[in-house]
Amino acid sequence: MSRKLHLALHPYGVGGPGQHGLWKDPRVAKDASIDIGYYLRQAEAAEHALFDALFIVDSQFINATYPPHYLNRLEPLTLLSAVAVRTRHLGLVGTASSTYNSPFNLARRFASLDHISGGRAGWNVVTSFDTGTARNYGLDEHLDYTTRYGRALESVEVIRGLWDSYEDDAFPADPERGLFLDPDKLHALEHRGEHFKVAGPLNLSRSPQGQPVIFQAGVSEEGRDLAARVAEGIYAPGGSLAQAQEYYADIKRRTAAHGRDPEHIKIFINGGPVVAATDEAARLREREIFEEDNDLERSLALLGRSFGAYDFTGHDLDAPFPDIAHLAEKGGRTAAGKIIERARTENLTLRQVVTSASEFRRSPFVGAPATVAETIEKWFAAGTFDGINLAFRTFEELDLFVDGVVPLLQERGLFRTEYEADTLRGNLGLPVPENRHTAARRAAQG
Repeated sequence: MSRKLHLALHPYGVGGPGQHGLWKDPRVAKDASIDIGYYLRQAEAAEHALFDALFIVDSQFINATYPPHYLNRLEPLTLLSAVAVRTRHLGLVGTASSTYNSPFNLARRFASLDHISGGRAGWNVVTSFDTGTARNYGLDEHLDYTTRYGRALESVEVIRGLWDSYEDDAFPADPERGLFLDPDKLHALEHRGEHFKVAGPLNLSRSPQGQPVIFQAGVSEEGRDLAARVAEGIYAPGGSLAQAQEYYADIKRRTAAHGRDPEHIKIFINGGPVVAATDEAARLREREIFEEDNDLERSLALLGRSFGAYDFTGHDLDAPFPDIAHLAEKGGRTAAGKIIERARTENLTLRQVVTSASEFRRSPFVGAPATVAETIEKWFAAGTFDGINLAFRTFEELDLFVDGVVPLLQERGLFRTEYEADTLRGNLGLPVPENRHTAARRAAQG
């Protein structure tokens, strides 16, 4: 097979959404989410297994009902800067909100990580659906959906412009001529847009990969269109094989419609493989994991996140699902809309909605190593993803996948046996973007 599978690792410390009981596991350190040693060990294991990237999620609002990992965790770029100096090939993808960060600061921070790592940085662009974040930034209300996505698009455009402030040969550093900088190769941005005014230039040169890689997770119409316009990597929702195929085909089609090469956008689905010696043992462990995390109170709180951290505890669990559609616009609109539609169509109570949202769902990537490898190959060949964003509850489960499944993927010709490059772009098979000012000069010269 000419296409090659990409693998990323998503560590979640003491447990994120859906892993409510993970912190109780005796194999998990209770301070894992703030222990840099935990992340370094994860990163080194991922690099040993030739994974493409380490992916760090983030949010900036909590209350006491939030998942344990969310309550006490490290800031992504600080964390990844530490990981950068202990790894050589692994991509480093951090999450940062375009709603609650200025483009100049984001441009500088990610460009710095790109230099520290030698060209391995990636930015996961999010618009933030936790409405409470607004109050941490001096705002009374969260921005509406349309404004958040318009701001995200403009933010990416501004940041890419800032990353092109210096052309690649801007620094001759020639003592004989007394010329450190060629001033003709430095360009101010002078951006004036709907959401931002940014003069520039950025005080940092381009890295070996030109610019950090842009990642995004688009589910709604606005999200999918933003991803197709600007993303080079996408974190997709997954679901059934048919749902994953639909999403994959839709994003590739939209990408082409925007004049981009569909091969220059890599789609990752979320995957939490459960690997054991036999299929039966793996399925048993999968069910055990569900029972460890099956907590009505936590599931109720998790449901509230789609509605801007709404507190459902004041409602009768056995009464009809409350009319809170107005909260979806400034929260997780797509997920919230589906919940509301199903509750209305099937006349569900709040308890039924919570139970349904958290019911046991079998993962396709569960079984003995050969079974998991075979399923990954089937899905990959069917056009459902370019890569998998993997999450494991413990180091032991990560090791089972690395030692048992990865060699089988390599034998099948699906996964690399050595890194292709030292940069994230190189390993993902993405082109280095030419500096826009260099390209304009070349075009003007005919």
